[in-house]
Amino acid sequence: MGMEAPSAMKSDPGDDSRVWLTGSDAVAAIIQVEDGRYLMQHRDSTPEIWYPDHWGCFGGAVHDGEDPQSALRREVYEELEFKLGDATYFTRFDFDLTGLQMGRYYRIYYIVPMTLAELGAVVLHEGNDVQAFSGEAVLNTLRVTPYDAFAMFLYHERKRLGPERPVT
Repeated sequence: MGMEAPSAMKSDPGDDSRVWLTGSDAVAAIIQVEDGRYLMQHRDSTPEIWYPDHWGCFGGAVHDGEDPQSALRREVYEELEFKLGDATYFTRFDFDLTGLQMGRYYRIYYIVPMTLAELGAVVLHEGNDVQAFSGEAVLNTLRVTPYDAFAMFLYHERKRLGPERPVT
């Protein structure tokens, strides 16, 4: 559910009070800095986007004919002027919004490592702020978009969720 870069449509061209949200397939980067912190985007406070004024992962819509990794590279560069090196597939969420006549969408998460030097060179082009936070802050303190919060939980707590759980 590409809720990073949706189109907004007003219900009535003369009425600014109601904005319609739409979805699209999307990608997102769980950017982990070499010191263990996660780089997060403080989203704009505009009604044209899903979850305004929340923190979230960098990423956005996959354009028609574009493969997800290319979309990830494009989105992260547009938003941060950061050229991705490695991007490892982590998970995919599928959203069925047909009950809302909105279709079906996916959101694919990739793990992206970042050095401290790369962190110091990022230039924010989208959102209100960019900061690196500990996993505990992301999970327990920040107001994070729900789908990104779940992905961050899965990644940050992956040692508790993996196949090597003790048998009880």
